[in-house]
Amino acid sequence: MNDAILNAARPLRRATGLTQAGLVLAGVAILTASAKFQVPFWPAPMTMQTLAVLMLGAAYGARLGSGTVIAYLALGAAGAPVFAAGGGAAYFVGPTGGYLVGFALAAFVVGSLIAQRPRASLVGAFAVVLAGDAIIFGCGVGWLAVLFGAGKALAYGLAPFALAELLKLALGASLIVGVRRLRRA
Repeated sequence: MNDAILNAARPLRRATGLTQAGLVLAGVAILTASAKFQVPFWPAPMTMQTLAVLMLGAAYGARLGSGTVIAYLALGAAGAPVFAAGGGAAYFVGPTGGYLVGFALAAFVVGSLIAQRPRASLVGAFAVVLAGDAIIFGCGVGWLAVLFGAGKALAYGLAPFALAELLKLALGASLIVGVRRLRRA
């Protein structure tokens, strides 16, 4: 199991299935709440989901983090109103579909990279969350390019989000380093 933000690697290694199920439920609740904090944009709203996905990957590790995101996506695909504007399988073929797929990949990559850097500096932690965010936006903008063309995908699926994403990444990296320092104290 991976080293994680709250030094959860040791407890998660010994965690029962019930404990891990509770962590998954908590993570799904966090993702759902983060989807509801939004600024409307077209073709996809700006939410706090990217930060939540990156932090779940860092805190839970690659397997549990991505598994939690997949559980969230499955719940949404089944129709539960966990996404920014509801739920249903149609979200995966609509404008937000690429971002949603990118969430699971990003959580896995962030969890894997954080495990390899137990004493990451702020710059190192920023690089890890930047890699995760690049996966989310790469998948999202790539899917938008299929739907609307590359120009519109970049103009509407990346540019409006850039500044807010940088702020979320700085917050995420600071949380990773800060919590790790607290755990070592």
